[in-house]
Amino acid sequence: MMSEAALEEVSVLSSIYCGAGEFQLIQQSAQDGLVVQINCAGVGDRGLDVRLVFHLHPDYPSSPPHISISSTGLSRAQCHSIRQKLLDRAAALAPEPMVHQLVECSQQLCVEVTEDCRGGEEAVEETEKGEEWTAVLLLDHIRSQNRYIGLLERWSHQLQLSGTLLLGQSILVILQGFKPDIKEFCRRLKTVKVDVDSSGKKCKERMMKILIESPWCVSRHHCLQGFVVKNYQSLSELPAAFQELHMTELYQQILPSLSD
Repeated sequence: MMSEAALEEVSVLSSIYCGAGEFQLIQQSAQDGLVVQINCAGVGDRGLDVRLVFHLHPDYPSSPPHISISSTGLSRAQCHSIRQKLLDRAAALAPEPMVHQLVECSQQLCVEVTEDCRGGEEAVEETEKGEEWTAVLLLDHIRSQNRYIGLLERWSHQLQLSGTLLLGQSILVILQGFKPDIKEFCRRLKTVKVDVDSSGKKCKERMMKILIESPWCVSRHHCLQGFVVKNYQSLSELPAAFQELHMTELYQQILPSLSD
């Protein structure tokens, strides 16, 4: 059960960030806690649009929140750097409501990281973290959609991955991010009970296949944003779905596996 402090904080946050599209309560569950999204527009001299997602566990604020950050004006390396500093900051704070303080801290960090990286530090950070990768996963089935999709979305936020779930004759998950984070996403799929089997018992995704996993050069304008669920009716509609994502070449590479 969520603490009264956490519920009260969410209520206060919704009052502070009351502009159009600024605040969204994504999830409220006694078992999994609260997930809130706060969108900040016009941050710093560059006028960055920054999206922050906070996952408040049921024992929050005794334990700090999970945090993810994304922005079309920042690279993934810059977002990763800001996120890590926010996590360190959260761990150092007293166990009391802290989301508003972390949002304000993130805005200052956005300004600092854009200034620091102008001289080439961003390239060093990218090298240390690794190349950006794209992976396409083939899932065997999704019976308990609310639970399964909720977990996929939560993991993508926690691991700083962007993704698209294509629901249809073949169930595909397209992920973009750093390779270690994609590996962790796949590990969770096979070790966490994400769905139910034909008898209704909770089960793991043991039949998941990685159709492709490789470095993927794509312009920032064509990067996936957040975690999106799309439905399609037949395999003949898949090429259009990938074309919409500017990933036609990727579709051509996985087509033989889908035809097996």
